[in-house]
Amino acid sequence: MKLYDRIFRHEPIEHIFSETETIQSLLHFEAALARAEAAVGVIPEPDARAISAACRVEHFSIEEITKLGAQSGNILIPLVRMLTEHVAKTNKDAARFVHLGATSQDAIDTAAVLQLRRALEVVDRDLSLLIATLASLTAKHRATPVVARTWMQQALPTTFGYITAGWTDAMTRHRSRLSALRAQNLMLQFGGAVGTLAALSGRGPDVAKALAEDLRLPVPPIPWHTHRDRLVEIAAALGMCAGSLGKIAQDIALHGQTEIAELAEPSGENRGGSSTMPHKRNPITCASVLATAIRIPALVSTMLTSMAQEHQRALGAWQAEWETLPEIVSLTGGALHHLSAMLPCLIVDPARMLLNLDATNGLIYAEAVTMALADRLGKMPAHMLIENACKKTGDEKRHLKEVLKAEPGLRDYLTPADLESLFDVRNYLGSVDVFIDRVLADAATQEVKN
Repeated sequence: MKLYDRIFRHEPIEHIFSETETIQSLLHFEAALARAEAAVGVIPEPDARAISAACRVEHFSIEEITKLGAQSGNILIPLVRMLTEHVAKTNKDAARFVHLGATSQDAIDTAAVLQLRRALEVVDRDLSLLIATLASLTAKHRATPVVARTWMQQALPTTFGYITAGWTDAMTRHRSRLSALRAQNLMLQFGGAVGTLAALSGRGPDVAKALAEDLRLPVPPIPWHTHRDRLVEIAAALGMCAGSLGKIAQDIALHGQTEIAELAEPSGENRGGSSTMPHKRNPITCASVLATAIRIPALVSTMLTSMAQEHQRALGAWQAEWETLPEIVSLTGGALHHLSAMLPCLIVDPARMLLNLDATNGLIYAEAVTMALADRLGKMPAHMLIENACKKTGDEKRHLKEVLKAEPGLRDYLTPADLESLFDVRNYLGSVDVFIDRVLADAATQEVKN
């Protein structure tokens, strides 16, 4: 079903995992295999050229491959049969060497790795854009006061730049993590029937080396048919990335609630409206990203569950990956793209943020006053005194500062000038600037490395 693709997915990644590109990736493996075997003298060079020339997806019927794949258990078996027949039309000798020494899983796994490499390059570009946008938001709003909330309640003052710095830091880590996994985990799969390359009579390692060079992939120490940790680690990393994207979307949606109204997604014709309520302005990007963050953990669980595979080739567990891994990449890439596209237009309302800081009649500054008093009274007496003042603030619907000014027991410890200073949001932001500087430096350093 394609009805919801534009809501949840990103076309460049969808193209990479399309039927046509999947078949072509399999054919890339078969063509590279023939060239590699010719390079080390296993098959004649002219025959390798004939096989390579035939490995073009337009020569084959995807519908027929799909139909016959259902009978064979995978799509590579009918594809190899069709490729052999196609090569035989022009070079019967070359047809003998199609898929020589390989097994279906070699082609299917390596094709998946080739597709992953391309898709993760798209993901990396969007991560770079997202990090740049978040870093810009952080620099712009590093001193914009906003309420920090814990357990969904107002807690203390912070800045919006500090919040976006947290988002930036998370996405910087994800980009670094995925970059490392691309280098470490995208490996050639080439082992033959049971991983020993026995059909190549001792030339297997030489063919594997030449094949890997042709495809620009590392050669693993040993074929990994039933050892799936590399692909599962990529799936898990993408799952974590999707979770962090969901965190950002959740924050934006909560800050955008009508009663809070500190943030809003951009508006526009046909964007975020309701089918029945003309006034609605729904956070549609947040909804899409959150839906993805909800869906992906179960898909990652499938990948983890599939790791316990039987002997040298798996029955069912390997097959469970075929659609699951592309779905993880596709959904994560879609969420990343949509959030990256929306955030440069995010509407930030500093005036509303400042207004919300005073929504509790100054209770948000209670800790600041307590800490100032603790140096003179001790932590617990100060806590109890301010706790009673906070209760009075709530009961009498007065501002905490006014309640404290009227407390005779405080006059010897806090002057009116002290209270004014303690109720100034700029004076209780802790080490916000230090943390923001670290995050922005890390983000800039990573961009230079990449």
